[in-house]
Amino acid sequence: MARLIFISHPDVQVDPAVPVPDWGLNAKGRDRMSAFAGSATVRATGAIWSSAERKAVEAARILAARLGVEVRIAAELGEMDRSATGYLSPEDFERTADAFFANPEDSVRGWERARDAQARIVGAVGRIAAEHSGGDLAVISHGGVGALLWAHLVAEPISRRFDQPGQGHYWIAELPGLRPVQAWRALEAG
Repeated sequence: MARLIFISHPDVQVDPAVPVPDWGLNAKGRDRMSAFAGSATVRATGAIWSSAERKAVEAARILAARLGVEVRIAAELGEMDRSATGYLSPEDFERTADAFFANPEDSVRGWERARDAQARIVGAVGRIAAEHSGGDLAVISHGGVGALLWAHLVAEPISRRFDQPGQGHYWIAELPGLRPVQAWRALEAG
């Protein structure tokens, strides 16, 4: 049975002077993604879709180069829109992300509402999965995206408890029904 392998980009080069969507992977992130690209977990991948954000595209290209599969981009796979705040210190980001997940009907500090982000993401992945044929489907995106999508697929309220433990994790769902079968695991577990 074919699978959806949802992959969050690994470690990034944080630069407060650069817009968050333009951050790329750091050396550790590139190394982690390269190792994962050689794992049995992704060996049967027949299609790769990525968020348009640089860090996700870079991760997708590493996987694509290893597997000889084209990367397709869908802006709807992007992280929740946080442009209202831009860069936040790690502590401030964590507090704001907690509020984002805890208040899905509200725009926290001008961020996209969690409910709206979830609808966008569910729609994009549903469309991509419906059009997919042949092998596993890899979607490379962001931790918040994965948490919102997972909550929908398991028919649970939006909650940060579905978030990844850190950058560079993956989970798996069966295709075509998108039934989750494996929760978040670090790329190294692949």
